[in-house]
Amino acid sequence: MALTRAILIAAGLPLLAVGAAAPAAAAIKCNDGNQLIQGNWMATPYCQDKLLAEVANARGFKTTFAAIRNNPNHKKELCRFLYTDIRVQMTCLDAGVPEYFGGGAR
Repeated sequence: MALTRAILIAAGLPLLAVGAAAPAAAAIKCNDGNQLIQGNWMATPYCQDKLLAEVANARGFKTTFAAIRNNPNHKKELCRFLYTDIRVQMTCLDAGVPEYFGGGAR
């Protein structure tokens, strides 16, 4: 009984190690600022920030996705220049750019 148990444990350990070493296949899939969620494409802040980084780099700004995600002021700074690009207008509006909504100083 003990020998059979030891053989089963010894045979199961390599399988357990292989299962633990397998990488997670849950990468976030983004396309034009939309994330694939249960078969549907939905706009999410994560993918919108990724799109902003792509647009900023294409327009000549040196930035990274991590910088945009970790620093809301960096995101606003980019949006001040890129707001007129139709691809990132909603992202920039959500970030609070432009900072005026009509009316003038009184």
